[in-house]
Amino acid sequence: MILFEKTNKNSVRPTKRRVNLMRTEIRQYFDKNSYLSWSANKKKYIVLGSNEPKNGLVTCPSCKVGKLMVIRSRKTRKRFMGCSNYYNGCTASSPLVQKAALITTKTLCGQCMWPQILFRYSRKQKWVRQCSNIDCPSRRPKV
Repeated sequence: MILFEKTNKNSVRPTKRRVNLMRTEIRQYFDKNSYLSWSANKKKYIVLGSNEPKNGLVTCPSCKVGKLMVIRSRKTRKRFMGCSNYYNGCTASSPLVQKAALITTKTLCGQCMWPQILFRYSRKQKWVRQCSNIDCPSRRPKV
């Protein structure tokens, strides 16, 4: 993986991939309280001072303040989708599949406005897309 291309001995030119990653990160997390800072350890710019969780997917449809994200329970070690505003009273949560490979997306479900997930149980299977909300009408079987 090429992070930077060397142009001459003392200068470094960032690759297009790194520039695009930085642009999307700034669009997601840069707000009036945050600022950019150079990290010498990570050798890249990072956004500091932002209240937004870095692994938040979409805004919570219940409280409209926090972000929905994948959380692993400390007690049971199980994954679930929950709101980052939990400690301020939001109780939006939904269990996720446990034994499958899981990819979260930022695309919204058309019916309940929760993020959609992709999962598969083995490499031979195709990826299945479904809503992460267990109570969503799109997850109910068609009768």
